[in-house]
Amino acid sequence: MDDVQKPADLDELAGRASDGDQQALHQLLLEIQPRVRRICGRMLLYPEDAEEATQDALLLVSTRIHTFAGRSRFTTWLHVVASNSARSTYRSLKRRSSELPTDELPTAADPRTTSVIAGSRLDFLEALETLGANHPALVEPLLLRDVQELEYADIASLLDIPVGTVKSRIHAARQIVQPLLIPR
Repeated sequence: MDDVQKPADLDELAGRASDGDQQALHQLLLEIQPRVRRICGRMLLYPEDAEEATQDALLLVSTRIHTFAGRSRFTTWLHVVASNSARSTYRSLKRRSSELPTDELPTAADPRTTSVIAGSRLDFLEALETLGANHPALVEPLLLRDVQELEYADIASLLDIPVGTVKSRIHAARQIVQPLLIPR
């Protein structure tokens, strides 16, 4: 499988899948799996957490492909789906960890089972949760630019807002998130 599939080819496959072509959907899912894994892995550094988010994102693509309207490139749409899946996985992991009885928690972290909850991007994901609670319109532009590294024009097209609004939202989000991040 070529991990660097041309966006035009993916757009064409996505269009066919969106129209109900099951063979195109199957091929599309095969083609995008490595890309989705990379997107989720940027946010959830622990491989098992990223894999959980990847599988959830692929399921969302397969069940929601009909919502892809072609206003932007498919890969741009995919970045949003995968980023949201990673954030959802993080929230689920956080909720599950808080539901564990404290007497069942280990006294030392086992590197084979330690999830993102125990470290890697906790400060950033928590900052996104805070941002989302108070300013939900700022989260997606920030994720798409600073984590997924999309161009401003692609973000504007995907969110159906002017480029200036995208830049303004990203600036405002950075102003809010930066003080919440723990220096490394």
